[in-house]
Amino acid sequence: MIISRTPMRVSFMGGGSDLPIFYRQRYGAVVSTTVDRYIYITVNRKFDDLIRVSYSKTEMVSSVEEIEHNIIREALRIVGVEKGIDIVYMGDVPLGQAGVGLGSSSSLAVGVLNALYAYTGQHVSAERLARDACRIEIEVLGHPIGKQDQYAAAYGGLNYIRFNSDDSVFVNPLICGREIREVLNSKLLLFYTGTTRISSQILDEQNANIDGNAGHLARLVELADQMSELIVQKDFRTFGELLHDSWQCKKKLASAVSNRFIDDCYKRARKAGAIGGKVLGAGGGGFLLLYCEQACQDNVRNALHDLKECPFAFEPQGSKIIYVSD
Repeated sequence: MIISRTPMRVSFMGGGSDLPIFYRQRYGAVVSTTVDRYIYITVNRKFDDLIRVSYSKTEMVSSVEEIEHNIIREALRIVGVEKGIDIVYMGDVPLGQAGVGLGSSSSLAVGVLNALYAYTGQHVSAERLARDACRIEIEVLGHPIGKQDQYAAAYGGLNYIRFNSDDSVFVNPLICGREIREVLNSKLLLFYTGTTRISSQILDEQNANIDGNAGHLARLVELADQMSELIVQKDFRTFGELLHDSWQCKKKLASAVSNRFIDDCYKRARKAGAIGGKVLGAGGGGFLLLYCEQACQDNVRNALHDLKECPFAFEPQGSKIIYVSD
């Protein structure tokens, strides 16, 4: 039996610039961190040649081609496992709550690849896991998403990630000590809006508007470059202000990035003392991230009493094998 644990991520800045339609014309960049919310994958050898895949439903099939779960099906194809395997996955974000903005589908892709490679006796690099996960989600399945989630999940930590026009990706850890990361972490609040969205619909519109959005995306890259420097310099208040600037810019990328309810929540949070924030992922619902000095945090919690707060901590490691048994 093999068990992998793969973190989800919180993206601070630059989302959208990791789409190929943008970064192949220039470079894209994001600043993000993995957090202590995980996808767990268990794989085990079956006594027969059937394949069992268990998530919110259970599939029992005789061939890889029959598997309905598209990410697991394609991961089995890439690794070359054809029969006699039991795969179970679960996550800290409840199954069925896709579209919350934590990159859970990419964490799943990275995690199942890591578990399957270990099952076949192979140890592969974070780069390989991220590249294979991108191949599954973007090239094979045709999802209109970028590359940041796969690389964040595979590498882990607080990073500045650059997407180059030749399709290479540079993952640069932000050089700051544990105390600095903990101080930044303590100034961030996360609330679940109670709504989800289909990110592909927002990203399809964003891709279709790429010419009109080029200036906005270039600005988000510029802000990501600035934010990476501010974290190292411990200039956290300006970090919060950049979050606000980026959210105003991101809302221009597609019509459904925000809505009246999200705008109202954000306005209430700012009035209560939050300096800046954003909706994670493509937008439209899911989690609302806020930067707020600790003296004002109870005021913000009271202002957003109708939302569920979700405390979190930065996770320094990427996808890893946490259990191996014969």
